[in-house]
Amino acid sequence: MISVVILGAGNVATHLFNAFYNANDITVSQWFNRNISHLSSYKNKVAITDNLSELKEADLYIIAVSDDAIANLSSQLTFENRLVVHTSGTVNIHDLDKKNRRGVFYPLQTFSKTAELNFADVPICIEAIDKSDRRILKGLAKAVGSNSHKVNTNQRKALHLAAVFVNNFTNQLYRVAHEITEAEGVEFDILKPLILETAKKVQILSPYMAQTGPAKRNDKKTLKKHIDLLKDEQHQAIYELLTASIQKTHRVATGATVRSKKTK
Repeated sequence: MISVVILGAGNVATHLFNAFYNANDITVSQWFNRNISHLSSYKNKVAITDNLSELKEADLYIIAVSDDAIANLSSQLTFENRLVVHTSGTVNIHDLDKKNRRGVFYPLQTFSKTAELNFADVPICIEAIDKSDRRILKGLAKAVGSNSHKVNTNQRKALHLAAVFVNNFTNQLYRVAHEITEAEGVEFDILKPLILETAKKVQILSPYMAQTGPAKRNDKKTLKKHIDLLKDEQHQAIYELLTASIQKTHRVATGATVRSKKTK
């Protein structure tokens, strides 16, 4: 049985609590947040506190707060030589105060409090100074049904950057598509099967092999029609940039860049 104290009450902390609470081999000993009112709905499930000096002894302390607050919070912990980890994709393991054993428990997934999440679908990237602590983190991931991956700081940062492209940037492209369809009174929902099929395709093919569309085949007439249809200059710029990126990747001989008359 692994005993855990969670520090923070954001999206990641909330999902971790729910996963730990429902796991057979994990006990959440306590949950800390500076604003204890954010934890009030959980007070019948776990001991809550807003006082760092009252933290209980546990096998593991998980700091799940904003990146900028991690180092400061770890320095304020009143104990020493216990295992303290953060959940960030970008913060260096050495930013944690060295008075404690240090590690990283980074769940590589998008988190929203209102969206249910199965941790079997959440890869956990783990990092630790000591091998024995790495085993604890691996056991924690296993207890919630996640696959764990040993990574170093540079690898974790690269994964986080890549995640921004496949998640945050992709979601913004969904938003652009929603604006385009909405402007013509077309339901965005019609695109959802395509979104799912695109995601399914890269489960069996590399993104390089899965690429299709007018940019790859250098369909200049279609490319120009698309640019001319776009009313927003920022949307035009995104379209042109991504078209150029696809064509560079696939070594498409393009000649002059196709631009709208409006942007000349």
